[in-house]
Amino acid sequence: MGDNKVRTKVILVRHGECKGNREGLFRGRSDFPLNEQGLIQAKELAIEMKQYNPFRIFTGPLSRARQTALIIGRECHTEIEIREGINNIELGPWEGQAKQVIAREYPEQWEIWLNKPEKLSVPGIETLQQVQKRARKELDRIVKDFNGKTVIIVSHRAVLKPLIASCLKIGKPYFWRIHIDTAAYSILHYKKGLGYTLVQLNQNRHLSEFISEWV
Repeated sequence: MGDNKVRTKVILVRHGECKGNREGLFRGRSDFPLNEQGLIQAKELAIEMKQYNPFRIFTGPLSRARQTALIIGRECHTEIEIREGINNIELGPWEGQAKQVIAREYPEQWEIWLNKPEKLSVPGIETLQQVQKRARKELDRIVKDFNGKTVIIVSHRAVLKPLIASCLKIGKPYFWRIHIDTAAYSILHYKKGLGYTLVQLNQNRHLSEFISEWV
């Protein structure tokens, strides 16, 4: 079968819940591990992933992503690889801070985050454009190396949303037009000549409990 007829399935997974999600904190590179509910979510997600028989699992290096990936890997008997290109956005002085604190101390930047986060520019904070560029580069590399396989990528919402927008050529503003819950998954198919097609978005039917974050 020629390469132009082969489809690669990419399952994009957001990590399970952590303290930062539950308490409304900006996470960034702060290394929050999964909380009790997050561990339950990861197990539920892992059982859901068995039906896809993944060939390889890729994860960012932070604990909440790695733990989610490892639980899936054990359930699916699949090898795990850490990739820096899908690490979470770097939020510098905002990391670990409550959102209401950021709203008070950075009122102008907070309004940009709420309305046009693609334009957010704060010293020490990675822009969404930078995140999108590195994540897309990593995805394209994975798809090239694992052509025709099913792979799982475990990452963070501030990575997955720009990545999906890039794959579908969705222009700015896109960030708040795509919603992804903790431990939910989305599916992309890649076909040479066609590119990426979104098959599913924010599938969370497997979760017994989750919270939705809208800011």
